[in-house]
Amino acid sequence: MRSRTIGIVGLALVGVALVLASVGSTLTGARRLGPTGVQGWGFQGGMMGQGGGMMGQGARGRGPARVSPPQAKAAVERYLGRYGSPDLELGELLEFDSNFYAVVEEKSTGRGAFEVLVDRWTGAVFPEPGPNMMWNAKYGMMGDGSGGSTAVSAKEAREIARRWLEVNRPGETPSDHVHAFHGYDTLMTERDGRTAGMLSVNAATGAVWYHTWHGAFVREV
Repeated sequence: MRSRTIGIVGLALVGVALVLASVGSTLTGARRLGPTGVQGWGFQGGMMGQGGGMMGQGARGRGPARVSPPQAKAAVERYLGRYGSPDLELGELLEFDSNFYAVVEEKSTGRGAFEVLVDRWTGAVFPEPGPNMMWNAKYGMMGDGSGGSTAVSAKEAREIARRWLEVNRPGETPSDHVHAFHGYDTLMTERDGRTAGMLSVNAATGAVWYHTWHGAFVREV
């Protein structure tokens, strides 16, 4: 109970920083309609952006990373053990030069539950900022335990992502795989046939949020 309370307090503190980051975000691209007719906005920058902010490339410069992929995997599994839900398991683990990114899935549904990051220097595990906290209808800060909206299908989410990338990051395209979470979808992006980054599409509004805090892709663990 004590560890759960500490975790909730920690999440709240991260949430306060996230709200400030969201308010300070740079709104990119013009207001435009996605293929479903929903209005899409794109977010990047702010405290979590490329300018070396709270979760950005400023995380570099601390010397060689000390956490190996197996250690990152073990750290996420310990985190899930403390979370206390037998329905959650590690689904995917990716290594970037600023952090490890992990997808936590629900065993019962096969659906993405939430996303976490692992600090490459300390091994600390914490909820990913951005869509994971603000758009997750079941596990996020604004979540009510529901499954969230599915107004935007996976196919439509990919098309919205493609259009957004054409305007905001020319030469970058969405991958074929769409990872569905409660209230939003996350896609990897590619450039010249190689993984370049990641973005999320809100399943209710079609808004696009590019993940600027990972740095360069290293490998899939």
